[in-house]
Amino acid sequence: MRRAAGLALVAVGTAVAVLALGSVARVGRGAEDRQTAAASPVAARRADPAALRERLRQVPGDDAAWAALGMAYVEQAKVSANPQLYPKAEGALRRSLKLRPEDNYVAAAGMAALANARHDFAGARRWARTGLAVNPANASLYGTLVDAETQLGHYQEAWDATQRMVDLSPDAASLARVSYSWELRGNLDEARSLMQRALDQALGPAQQAFARYQLGDLALVAGDAHAALAQYEAGLAADPSYAALLEGRARAELALGRSDDAVRDLGEAVARLPQPGYVLLYGELLESLGRRRDASRQYELFRTEQRLFEANGVAVDVEAALFEADHGDAGRAVAVADRGLRSRPFVEMQDACAWALHKAGRDAEALEASARARSLGTRNALFEFHAGMIELALGHPDQARAHLASALAANPAFHPLHATTARRALASLEGR
Repeated sequence: MRRAAGLALVAVGTAVAVLALGSVARVGRGAEDRQTAAASPVAARRADPAALRERLRQVPGDDAAWAALGMAYVEQAKVSANPQLYPKAEGALRRSLKLRPEDNYVAAAGMAALANARHDFAGARRWARTGLAVNPANASLYGTLVDAETQLGHYQEAWDATQRMVDLSPDAASLARVSYSWELRGNLDEARSLMQRALDQALGPAQQAFARYQLGDLALVAGDAHAALAQYEAGLAADPSYAALLEGRARAELALGRSDDAVRDLGEAVARLPQPGYVLLYGELLESLGRRRDASRQYELFRTEQRLFEANGVAVDVEAALFEADHGDAGRAVAVADRGLRSRPFVEMQDACAWALHKAGRDAEALEASARARSLGTRNALFEFHAGMIELALGHPDQARAHLASALAANPAFHPLHATTARRALASLEGR
């Protein structure tokens, strides 16, 4: 499941655009935080940090411009996978707050977006609430709150905030969030219907590309790789610069047995946007094809990126825990997962913890964590694989068989390495 990060990225993009427009006209002020199913590429063009810095050279006391600059840095950090921009973002946002310490919901929105980007979800919730105390009718601040509550495992609170966001602004932004809420609960039909509505309301190619990516992921989760591929390709036709669609297309190609195409697309996605998740997946794909030396280079890049993110205030968790469990040290995997759970008890973190505990030989605890990961009914082949291998280790063949079969039925290539393990384990259980 990869949609949460995409939703957060889109949200930041919208906020940057609105903040920038507000600061240019500056007798009033403008701010919105959160998504319009839209996308960062559009916002990034509107909120040029260089133009904002020039504005601030002329008017250094413009608190709204400082807030816009901070949000623009958050946006750039995410679209470039460069966490070194986060300290700059914090500096600009705190400058805005110093200039206008009271009722500065624009900077509060920026701080909330920055906290979400750094995986400080408690901080994001606090800043979103600060902004909403000033401007309780701001739908986009509710979107930021939805993200934070979701990652904190406060699913009812997230649902309530989503409903409030929809009530205030029933647009593509809120529809995308409601779609994700239904996806988490395993209702893919409702999630797909809502995301289609978001696509129908999309404003321009970048928003269309975002919605197509989400629809592609939903199709892949539902086990329809052909439909997923069609959505990713339609998204790339709308906006060829949208790197996430290359990563999505690679996953669809893998599911269809087109490994050479997947290597090409994933390699290009990493070259354009070296997000740690893309780098790790690329390394695992290369390893699955016997290209171990190339895979090792990607794993080393992943480790370097993790250190860089941590050095710039980003709490690494899910991917770091899974990487250590599969390619590193099980004890470290458990430590990373434990730390992650304290700040982000979301279903993906629960699943990563389960897998780390399994690799450390603590399968009874792993089974409890796996059950928590699946408690909402989320449909995720990797969750099912992890549950199956944990049940197998505990000597529960019937449960293991059911989980492994479920993972492979959803996507026979759900993971470059683990799908093969799942097939072998299932064949052994079935006595073949």
